[in-house]
This record gives sequence, structure tokens and C-alpha cells, in this order.
Amino acid sequence: MEAFRLRGPPNETISLDIELDATDKLEHPDQNKVTAESGLYPELSALELLLYPKSQDMISASKAASSGILEIIPAESLFTLFVWGPKKVLPVHITKLDITEEAFDANLNPVRAKISLGLKVLTYSDLTADHPGYSLFFAHQIAKENLAARGITNDLSTISTRMESLFR
Repeated sequence: MEAFRLRGPPNETISLDIELDATDKLEHPDQNKVTAESGLYPELSALELLLYPKSQDMISASKAASSGILEIIPAESLFTLFVWGPKKVLPVHITKLDITEEAFDANLNPVRAKISLGLKVLTYSDLTADHPGYSLFFAHQIAKENLAARGITNDLSTISTRMESLFR
């Protein structure tokens, strides 16, 4: 029956909330000049730019369009990795970015913000074999298989030990 055939890995998404607070850095403005001058704008801008095509690419495409050259393929997004410790390094595409700026300094720079991120994990089905994310996803899947096997082996030995104690 076709219902039990796997054509590739499942669609996997990751949702997370991040809280940024510049309060500690603002206590020592001489040691944290960028934060004292701009608040959290640099960090927030870095996150936002993960969603933008490079401005130089867009300027080049606009110039080409003005001269009659058509864009066939849209600009490629940045290669983004989600790193959550050594056991979880995944290529991802950002599907959601919501920023709520909650507190501001005297110049209206945000000094506290909450970020809500939605990520789609990119698999070997989404990437070409020569893309670095292709191998990273395979490494992630193999690591997951190894961890699952360790857990199953551990659970089986625990069950076996309990069964032996029941029949003594």
C-alpha cells in the first residue's frame, strides 16, 4: 500500500521566542558604545536582514531591468543555520519574524524586545546535493537516528530488568 511509503523526511518547523534586553550593557556605556548609541537596533537589524535580498543584488537587478534584461530567477536568500547546541544544527528558512519593541531609551532606541521566529527546516529534498545544507541535514538525521537507537536500547534494557524482577 502506498500510504506507508516514505518519499523523504517530513516537513519540520521550529517556533521560538527570544527576549533581548540591553539593560546590563547600558550600565556600562563606555564598554558598550554601540548599545549605548543604538540600543538593540544592530541585533534586530541583523535578524531582519536574514529576510532581505542583498541591496547590491537588487540594485543590479533594477539596472538590468531598466536596460531591458529580464530577471529569470529571483535573488537567493542567505544560507541560514539554526544552531541549538552541538546536536542540533539545521539549515532553515525563516517563515515568520515578529518583533515587539517593549522599552526604549531617551533617543527612542529599543532596549528591550521580544522576537517570535518561525523556521522551516530545509532537508535534502529542498536543497541540491552540492549545497552545504544538504550534508548538514543528513548529519542531523544520522545523529537523530543514533540518539534514538541509544534511547531504545536503554529503554529495552530497563524493561528487561523490570521483567526479570517481576519473575523472581
